Amino acid sequence: MGYLNSVLSSSSQVHADDGPVSGGGLSQNGKFSYGYASSPGKRSSMEDFYETRIDGVDGEIVGLFGVFDGHGGARAAEYVKQNLFSNLIRHPKFISDTRSAIADAYNHTDSEFLKSENSQNRDAGSTASTAILVGDRLLVANVGDSRAVICKGGNAVAVSRDHKPDQSDERQRIEDAGGFVMWAGTWRVGGVLAVSRAFGDRLLKQYVVADPEIQEEKIDSSLEFLILASDGLWDVVSNEEAVAMIKPIEEPEEAAKKLMMEAYQRGSADNITCVVVRFLSNEGGSTSSSHHVNNSIITTNEGGNDSSHHSS
Repeated sequence: MGYLNSVLSSSSQVHADDGPVSGGGLSQNGKFSYGYASSPGKRSSMEDFYETRIDGVDGEIVGLFGVFDGHGGARAAEYVKQNLFSNLIRHPKFISDTRSAIADAYNHTDSEFLKSENSQNRDAGSTASTAILVGDRLLVANVGDSRAVICKGGNAVAVSRDHKPDQSDERQRIEDAGGFVMWAGTWRVGGVLAVSRAFGDRLLKQYVVADPEIQEEKIDSSLEFLILASDGLWDVVSNEEAVAMIKPIEEPEEAAKKLMMEAYQRGSADNITCVVVRFLSNEGGSTSSSHHVNNSIITTNEGGNDSSHHSS
């Protein structure tokens, strides 16, 4: 994200050894499939992380997907990847009041990261764009400018808002807290940071909060797929272009790779990470007809079960 890119990153990258990586899977109940693709792109260091996780909570199969774009080093993004979803599914209200559980988990993860950084006099931060699938609900939460876009009824719909310092309400909130926003190549909080909400960023914390904005969608037959991606994609590809580009691609990993390669070819200067989730049981109109919805459902038992707890 171009935050004074202090290449102070000491942490080794968990999921990318210099080259692009991709993968994917299918939920055991056959309701959704997912794929991801991630590449350092034209950058020498990798500060993007992602998480794709399928878990069981109170007998419900839950899908948890996230893209985390670090700045000032990779440490904050890596910490959020490793802790945010665990904190969330352990929250006592995860099923009964999922929205407040998400908000609590974001803020708790942020404060725990800042505590863990006490000995460091560095100032790493990270965006987060996350999608939680529970029952027939899709909850998207975000801080920063990694974006979530769905294809609903054939149309591209943004289900998150990029948190930029020049948005009038964000600027007002920052100024009310005693901060300022100024132009330094782009609009920046304190002349430094180009996003107005993030994890970490200790020196700017009173202005750069980790309170997520949460949007909810019903998972029904009009909802086709979801894209979560870092700004390495969105800087060069519009929401509508991204949706049109992968609509015909049934395999989510192939779709994610297509988006990543397209962003690279269009000259994206940033790390590029894309996660695509396809909602399957809708294709036949209703879950009861899912027996004959293309082969993707019938293959659930072959490789599906071992993916229940693994993370990316």
